[in-house]
Amino acid sequence: MVRRAAITAARRIVVKVGSSSLTTAAGGLDPKRVGALVDALISVRLAGQEIVLVSSGAIAAGLAPLALRTRPRDLATQQAAASVGQGLLVQEYARLFGACGLTVGQVLLTVDDVTRKSHYRNASQTFDRLLELGVVPIVNENDTVATHEIRFGDNDRLAALVAHLVRADALVMFSDVDSLYTSNPSRPGARRVTEVRTVDDLAGVEVGGMSASILGTGGMETKINAARIATSAGIPVVLTDATAIVGALAGDPVGTYFHPTGKRRPSRLLWLAHATDAHGELVLDAGAVDAVLRRHASLLPAGVTEVRGEFSAGDPVNLVGQDGTLIARGLANYDSSELPDLLGRHTDEIAAELGEGYDRTVVHRDALIVLP
Repeated sequence: MVRRAAITAARRIVVKVGSSSLTTAAGGLDPKRVGALVDALISVRLAGQEIVLVSSGAIAAGLAPLALRTRPRDLATQQAAASVGQGLLVQEYARLFGACGLTVGQVLLTVDDVTRKSHYRNASQTFDRLLELGVVPIVNENDTVATHEIRFGDNDRLAALVAHLVRADALVMFSDVDSLYTSNPSRPGARRVTEVRTVDDLAGVEVGGMSASILGTGGMETKINAARIATSAGIPVVLTDATAIVGALAGDPVGTYFHPTGKRRPSRLLWLAHATDAHGELVLDAGAVDAVLRRHASLLPAGVTEVRGEFSAGDPVNLVGQDGTLIARGLANYDSSELPDLLGRHTDEIAAELGEGYDRTVVHRDALIVLP
């Protein structure tokens, strides 16, 4: 049997596990499933590889203690369930890892934590220090406080972005389906997809109806999108079900293997591109479009012709051309209410009239990513 060299050689692996792989049908934690996961991760960790675990299950784990029969749809009840379930989940992880002398650390993230420069730096440094100390980070979205506007939306995407943040060598994602299939595996003629090298390998794949657990938020589409994010920056991805965890982490040819399609890129800009939804739009003239696309320059007030939507300084905004074509995304340096008086004007003119503090770029090039 030929093992996957990228997995066996990986020094640092991000593992993502979904709610359906950790819980019972009633919604509580399944001790056998959680125990099997932790046993496999302990073996890998004690063999010298570093593990970062992105774990769903907080909301699902909180259902039974709150006597909720199904996953709540309203945000407040979801957050209440997450508040109860997150503690139970981490407590169980701490107990199981601790039995083998390993310490876990809880890391709860929101989009804001990793798109704003200072927050991103702090998150990166925290992960680095936890791993230096031999800790196994347990990562989840901070469901208790995240709002609809600042949510990652699913832990598949979160796992891909964490893989960038921690500079992982591989991402292994466990689902309730053993591989990617051309259609729902229960249908006659459904074919297993063992490897994905380019987007062409996904031609004909129907993702609707696959892996739609009632306890989780992600289906197969979110997993494919997560794989695209990771592989576009040089990180290989394995997708399989939790029963194959030992083989997947050993590099066995289980599940679906997504080959890297790109090179490492600045992580914070990838978070900006994939973790955020724009709060507004800035319409650029032809000169500004050229400056952003070809000269990788900052966006100045002189190049903006229109402001759309309401946003605050530090919020992500889309940069679009005169025809509405999406060009880039960046973090605004002004509130939307401040910008109309600055449009089309040079920064020295603005500073002379309005004083210090109005000589900033609208979006600095270091907080801007061109979108394909």
